[in-house]
Amino acid sequence: MQSVRAKGGIALDAIQLIKRDHAAVERLFKQFERAEKREDEAGQGRVVRELVKELSIHANIEELLLYPALRRAEQRAEDDVLEALEEHHLVKLTLDELEDMSPDDERYCAKMNVLIQAVRHHVEEEEGELLPKLKRALDANQLRELGDLLATAKRASPTRPHPSAPDTPPGNLLTGALAALFDRSRDAIRDVASRAMDRGRDGAREMAERGREAARKKVARGRRKARSAASAARATARRTPEHRPSVH
Repeated sequence: MQSVRAKGGIALDAIQLIKRDHAAVERLFKQFERAEKREDEAGQGRVVRELVKELSIHANIEELLLYPALRRAEQRAEDDVLEALEEHHLVKLTLDELEDMSPDDERYCAKMNVLIQAVRHHVEEEEGELLPKLKRALDANQLRELGDLLATAKRASPTRPHPSAPDTPPGNLLTGALAALFDRSRDAIRDVASRAMDRGRDGAREMAERGREAARKKVARGRRKARSAASAARATARRTPEHRPSVH
């Protein structure tokens, strides 16, 4: 199995991989907070869609592999793992609600900010309590092997929250695989539709620009014709003898 590697070619173990995921989510949180300050609803929506995907994948690999490994290796971690699972459940419920909301909903930012606080608290506890227990319970080789398994699971995890699905083995093995198949198929369809819409918008913008350019050219031709006609009229007027009344 090929190891996941950080910048510089160093293989990531389980703890490093989980912390890298946490850092990626925190960057998205900060992006949302900046978009909220700018009142950029489109930006908020983009960040939330990305967070739904990243948090769903991250929760799945922890529930599928990390938490079971910790429960097997460290009996004293049982209560902490159960609490973490409940926190995951609440996060999934909130993500599920956010998916059905629009950024212009009056409670959208409020719900998102509650989610940010909950996830930051969860990360603090996980990095301060659970991961140190895992590090004490497993040796370096075991942590690297678990890191490889986590990285492989990321590529086949659900990309959306499923709060009613089982979150512990063996139940989440089958339901997670089915949910991942459904989610990733839906993602592919959405991506195709999004690209088609982008091409349509690009085509519409191109047609509109062509129309504006044609209108500008038509106006310019009209002005040139008007100037030409005016010049011709002035020239004709200069060549025409002045008409004077006859004296009888």
